Amino acid sequence: MSTTTVTPAPQPERTAYQGNDKLLLGLVLAVLTFWLFAGTVGTVAPEILRGINTEAERISAQQMNLAVSITALFSGLFTVVMGGLADRTGRVRMAMIGLLAMILGNVLVVLAAGVVALPLLLVGRAVQGFAAACIMPSTLALVKTYWDGAGRQRAVSMWSIGSFGGAGSAAVFGGQMASNLGWRWIFLVSIVVCVVAIMLIRGTPESRVEGAAHRGFDGIGLVIFMITVLAMMIVLIFGKQLGWTNPITLALAVVAVVGITAFVLWERRQAVPFIDFALFRNTTFTGAVVSNFILNGTMGLLIVSQQMLQRAREPGAQDAVSAGEAGLLSIGYAIMIVAFIRVGEKLLQRFGPRRPMMWGSMLVGLTCLLLMPTWVMLDTYKVLAVVAYAVFGLGLAFYATPATDAALSNLPADQAGAGAGIFKMASSLGSAIGVAISLAIFTGLMGSNSLILGSTVTFTGVQDNVALRQAGMVVMIWNLVIVLVAILAIALTVPRGGGNRGAQPMAASAAPPAQLPPDEEKRAILERLSGLSVTELREAEKHALLGELVRLDPDELRRIVEARRR
Repeated sequence: MSTTTVTPAPQPERTAYQGNDKLLLGLVLAVLTFWLFAGTVGTVAPEILRGINTEAERISAQQMNLAVSITALFSGLFTVVMGGLADRTGRVRMAMIGLLAMILGNVLVVLAAGVVALPLLLVGRAVQGFAAACIMPSTLALVKTYWDGAGRQRAVSMWSIGSFGGAGSAAVFGGQMASNLGWRWIFLVSIVVCVVAIMLIRGTPESRVEGAAHRGFDGIGLVIFMITVLAMMIVLIFGKQLGWTNPITLALAVVAVVGITAFVLWERRQAVPFIDFALFRNTTFTGAVVSNFILNGTMGLLIVSQQMLQRAREPGAQDAVSAGEAGLLSIGYAIMIVAFIRVGEKLLQRFGPRRPMMWGSMLVGLTCLLLMPTWVMLDTYKVLAVVAYAVFGLGLAFYATPATDAALSNLPADQAGAGAGIFKMASSLGSAIGVAISLAIFTGLMGSNSLILGSTVTFTGVQDNVALRQAGMVVMIWNLVIVLVAILAIALTVPRGGGNRGAQPMAASAAPPAQLPPDEEKRAILERLSGLSVTELREAEKHALLGELVRLDPDELRRIVEARRR
């Protein structure tokens, strides 16, 4: 049961240390160990299966699907917990723990072979997800703590490029590494990058929130949530293989249903819940979180289309597509998401969050349509894939910043931290569950001898892969459906111009003013104060000093008073 100890409010951090390029490089490399290296598995999954199953089948396609999804799952489950722990125990320490955990996860994945291939691969991927949950919040907090002004903006941009750029480049990088050196080299290089990041971050002064209130940890809620989500994912991934009426499948389905019910009931009784459902009374926050969960789930279309291209021909065939070639087709995704992420920010400032969120979602829907015609010849589909991946990156770039702003700017200040944690969790869990569903549909249908589309579509070219192509088409149809749900959620919950549908008044303009960065806001306040008289400024200074006294520890305040009386 969670408990709460009331302590004085946390004091703002004061530090004379200023971040430098050495530290920034270390933080960016730490972020890349997850987004660039661990994120490659979806693309190189066929290569991993071929490599491990050379002598005998050690890992099935369904088990490989779990290995692909489990990293994002564990990242989503632990991000909120480890971010709060980093604030209390130290962000440098947490980043180091994350990097050491990433090294361990990489070693386990590299050693996955023979009869122990499956447990080593699954545990290694889970550890990579836990490592990401340590690295992501702690490194971002260090960026915001140790840089100011223009330097902070540059540092945040570099951190974002490591995150978005790494995710966008994962398919290209992973494909080239797997095709030219072998898939295990991806994780061997990641180990080296982890070591370099540790050396660059080592010696950085510790950063933590001094005097932070000790928030209770809802361990029971986390355990219930973890068991529920794992049961649901096992049903989704292994349901067809086990049999939908198999007692194990049915039992796991019951665990998932009972688990989510028990979780909601438990959370509503907690003073400090793992997920604060009260936040969802804010309709704009709800719409942003729901659409964020769904759009991250469409990452399945990227992974399925990459795998479909590689499986379209037998290895060694003249026109077979290697992991490297498939990855290169997605280079437009990486370019677009990095190049246009700031455009999403500008669209937010001009139109508010609703329209760019809708536009971004529509572009993701267009991606589904472009990848849907799997009946065409392979060379034609490659061209469609190049265009689709670029559109996908553009859509996510338009959506990302406005959705984040919609989720967090409409919450009270004392709920912003909890809201940010839920929003981040929705990203990771949406990706994990969405990829699992897409891969379950794909692997379930590609081995089927029946054409569920009947004679509706005529597949041209090679006919021995029609089931594979049909499976890919159904995945794209599924992703298009959930994108339409995301668009509907935005339309119903995010009002024009921002604000909250459940609160009055709403924003008066469709173009609310952009929030100033802290340094610019400080300059604006100083400009306003410059018009005050000296007497008024002295009074303002006196009030500021009184505020400092209120925040002092009672014992320290008593010593000051006693010294004054002497």
